[in-house]
Amino acid sequence: MDQQEFERVHGFYLEEIEIGMSAGVDKVIGEDDVKAFAGISGDTNPLHLDDEFARKTRVGERVVHGMVSASLISTLVGCKLPGPGCLWMGQTLRFLKPVRVGDRVEARAEVVEVLKQKQRVRMQTTCRVGELVVIDGEALVWVPLRRYQ
Repeated sequence: MDQQEFERVHGFYLEEIEIGMSAGVDKVIGEDDVKAFAGISGDTNPLHLDDEFARKTRVGERVVHGMVSASLISTLVGCKLPGPGCLWMGQTLRFLKPVRVGDRVEARAEVVEVLKQKQRVRMQTTCRVGELVVIDGEALVWVPLRRYQ
């Protein structure tokens, strides 16, 4: 990859990041997503895969694996803000409400702190279904400096 192509696909550099910057991504979580995640992760809890089992639980119906919705935060960090070239260092998550197959989940991240000395950015992260917050948390991301490129 030449330098021009690298710059075209690269995300934000630390010098470009400001408090208040935000990005979002959304996805309808389908049956295929749930099955694929179960296959990749090995989490075959029948609460996610078996309607009859799930009807007898507290929730009363099948729910999407929490990490499927949370994985949209990875999409934000790796593809949008800061984007390609950064490294996701940490994430806290609070799972507040279940997500069901067919729900549209919107993940958002907002920069709340820029730690220039350590080349890190702290972001508030949320996942919503409509107006309902289903996950909240905080991401810590290492962001490259332009001068090193």
